[in-house]
Amino acid sequence: LNNMLMLMWRKSPLFWTFFLFLFFATSSLAKHRVRNVYDHSAWTECQAEPVAQLYNGGILRNKFPIYQPVKDINGDMVDSPTLSLENLSQGSIYSFSSWVRVKNVNSALVTATVKPDNKYAKCIGSVIAKKGCWSFLKGGFLWDSTSNSSEIDFQSSDRTKKFVEIEIINYSLQPFTEREWKLNQFEEIKTERKRGVTIHVVDKNGLRVTGAAVKLSQISTDFPIGTMISRTILGNLPYQEWFLKRFKATVFENELKWYKTEPLPGQFNYTVVDQMMKFVRKNKLIARGHNMFWDDPVYVQDWLENMTAPQLQRAMKSRIKSVMSKYRNEFFHWDVNNELLHFDFYEKKLGPKATLDMFKSMQREDPLATLFLNEYNIVERCDSKTNVDRYIDTFKELKKGGVKVAGVGLESHFSAPNPAFMRAVLDKLATLKLPIWLTEVDVSSMYGLEEQAVFLEQILREAFSHPSVNGIMLWTARSPGGCYQTCLTDEKFQNLPTGDVIDQLLLNEWTTGTKRGKTNEFGSYNFRGFLGEFKVSVLYNRTIVNSTFSLGHGVDTKHITIHV
Repeated sequence: LNNMLMLMWRKSPLFWTFFLFLFFATSSLAKHRVRNVYDHSAWTECQAEPVAQLYNGGILRNKFPIYQPVKDINGDMVDSPTLSLENLSQGSIYSFSSWVRVKNVNSALVTATVKPDNKYAKCIGSVIAKKGCWSFLKGGFLWDSTSNSSEIDFQSSDRTKKFVEIEIINYSLQPFTEREWKLNQFEEIKTERKRGVTIHVVDKNGLRVTGAAVKLSQISTDFPIGTMISRTILGNLPYQEWFLKRFKATVFENELKWYKTEPLPGQFNYTVVDQMMKFVRKNKLIARGHNMFWDDPVYVQDWLENMTAPQLQRAMKSRIKSVMSKYRNEFFHWDVNNELLHFDFYEKKLGPKATLDMFKSMQREDPLATLFLNEYNIVERCDSKTNVDRYIDTFKELKKGGVKVAGVGLESHFSAPNPAFMRAVLDKLATLKLPIWLTEVDVSSMYGLEEQAVFLEQILREAFSHPSVNGIMLWTARSPGGCYQTCLTDEKFQNLPTGDVIDQLLLNEWTTGTKRGKTNEFGSYNFRGFLGEFKVSVLYNRTIVNSTFSLGHGVDTKHITIHV
C-alpha cells in the first residue's frame, strides 16, 4: 500500500496536495461546527419582558451602551444608545440582534447603523419598536473595512415622529468567519434539502440480494428554481434550448399584467399570454402568475385613474373574472397586489381594505388559487418606507380579515448583498410559517459581470440554505436590448459568469445526478440525495428492474424495497 501511495504521489503531486489540503481543511471546519452554529431564533410579537440575548451577547457581552446625540432621519439631534465595537475583523460576517423599546411615542421605526471607517452610516437592521413592550431587532453586516473599531447607533427612521427616545437591552453581536458562515450553509443544506436513503434489494423469497448493480438518477428536485421569460423566447430555439436545459419553473415579465392584457376598457388581449402558456404546457413547466394588480400608479392604465370607487371596483372584478376563468389552475402562484407597501393607488381610491377585497374576490373566483403578496426591499436592504415588521403585520391583518395568504413574495432586486441582514429577515419572516419565495432575483447592472456573478452566488446560497425558503425565481429574461439588470447569457446564448454560477449550482451542486453502485452484504445500497423524484434501476442475474420513488423531507432515513 505504501509503495502504491508513493507511486500515485509521484504521478500526481498536485492532486495529493489538494487532497491533503481538503482533508485538513474539512477537519478544521468540523471543529467549528459545535462552537459557532448560527441561531435562527426570531420574535415578531412585542414582549413584556425581553428574551435572553443570543449567543450570550457575543462580543457585546458585558458591554453597556452610552447615550450620545445622533441625527435622526428628520435631521434632529436626539440622545440615542450607542454600542462601541472593537477588534472587528475584516472579511468577517456579524450577526446582530437587540431588544428595542421607545419611551415617548406609541411606536416608531428604529434603525440600527454601523459606520465603516466612521464615514457614513450603514443600516444593519430595523424594527417597529413600541412603547411599553420590547420588540426584537435582528440584522447584521459584513465588515469590509480595514479599521477594527466602530460603533452601532440607533435612531428613528420614521419621518412622522420627532425626538424619539430609544431604549435597548439584551443586545448581541456574533462574529462568523467566511468559512464558518459557509459551513453553516452547508449544514443547513445537508439537513433541509437532502435525506438519507437505503434501497433494499430482495428476491422473490424475500432473501437479501448482495452484489446487485444499482443505478440511480434524479428526475426532478423538490426545490423549484426558475427564471423570468418574456415574449422574446417565442420562436427562439437557441433561447428555448438554453432555458429548458436548466429550468422547470418560470414567470412572465410583463405579458400578464393588467396594462398589457386590457390596455383599453373592455378590450382584452391574451394573444401573447396564450402563446407563452403553450410553451409552458408543452415543456411541462410550472409558472407563477405575475401580477393581478400593481399598486404603483406608474403602471396603472390612464382610463382607470379618473374612475369613481364603484367604477374601479367593477373594472377590477372584470379583470379577476377574465383572467381566472381563462387560466384557472394554470398558475401555481398569484401575486395579488404588487408592492403595496411602497405604493397605494388602490388604497387611495378604495380605502384601507382594498387589498383584502382583492384576496376575497380572487378566492371566490378560484378557491384553489395560491395567493401571494410581493414586495421589494424586504431582504435586499433597509428602506424607510417599509421593513420586515410592516410586511409581517400586513399578512396578519389579511388573516384577521378572513383571507388565506398562501405565501410570502420577496422581489430580491439586490445591489451588493448583506448575507447577515438577509438571513435575519428570513428568520423573522419564518415566524409566519408560510412558504417564502424569492420572486425576482437579480443584481444591479452597476456592477461588472464578474462581480454580479459573485453577488448572485451569495444570494442564491443564502436563500437555498435557509430552511424556510421554498423556491427562487430569477429576473433575467433575455431581450434584444439586453436584460432588466442581470443577464445570464450573451446575445448568442453563451453563458456569462452569472450563467456559469447557475450551471454550477443547478446542474452540479444542488442535484443528486446519477449514482452507481452495488448492494452490500446486507443487500442494501445507501446514499444521501436531494429531495425530489428518482428513477432507480437494479440489474441482477441479467434481469433489470426499474422503479421510481419520491424523496420528501424527513429526519429519518427513507427505506425503499425492490424485488428482483
